[in-house]
Amino acid sequence: MNTALAPLAEPWSPAEFEARLRAVGEDRYHDRHPFNLRMHSGDLSPDELRRWIANRFHYQCHIPVKDALITAKLDTPNLRRMWLRRIQDHDGHQDGEGGIERWLRLGEAAGLDRETLLRADTVVPGVRLAVDGYVNFCRLRSPLEAVAASLTELSAPDLMRTRIDAFERHYPWIEPDGLAYFRARVSQGRRDSREALDLVLSWARTREEQKRAVAALRFKCDVLWSLLDAVDGASRREQA
Repeated sequence: MNTALAPLAEPWSPAEFEARLRAVGEDRYHDRHPFNLRMHSGDLSPDELRRWIANRFHYQCHIPVKDALITAKLDTPNLRRMWLRRIQDHDGHQDGEGGIERWLRLGEAAGLDRETLLRADTVVPGVRLAVDGYVNFCRLRSPLEAVAASLTELSAPDLMRTRIDAFERHYPWIEPDGLAYFRARVSQGRRDSREALDLVLSWARTREEQKRAVAALRFKCDVLWSLLDAVDGASRREQA
């Protein structure tokens, strides 16, 4: 009886590995979701846009939570300091600063009440499930997988530019100052994705590790897609 094990596959080259990671975003990023396409073509009603802002805020509030979980997994001061900056980007260094505050101002510019956003009364169950799934993924998986999941940021700068143009063109009733979150994320997303990509390329040294990184990024794309599915479904149910 032959018990010889099949030889392990060689790891992809850094260039091929990076190409496979980027291909995930090209194929599965939520910029292709029908709800986002409708948003960017100006076809959302004010109520639909407000519902998206309120539900997406639930995701925004948990970004520093998942980043705190990732920070706790990192084993050097340099890495922890680097990832800690992401928490500060969203929470700010003090009250009135940061990405969460900018998203609250987006809500206010769209006519939503700040306290209602903070209470999360209107968050639909599917959004809660998607966000919880992502936070638990970062809690339970390896540092490689948790960081790889963040690589949706590779596609984020282009989406932010598209979104700014769409809001200015199609939703002029939203005050321009409300778009500050999108403007800040163009440069932040480019910086953050470069740092995370460098880590993933250096950490994933076997074919199996590379596959796990690609799968983690696919999972994150599914989270973002599921979030929009839930928001879109709520809008359709209200219109029925």
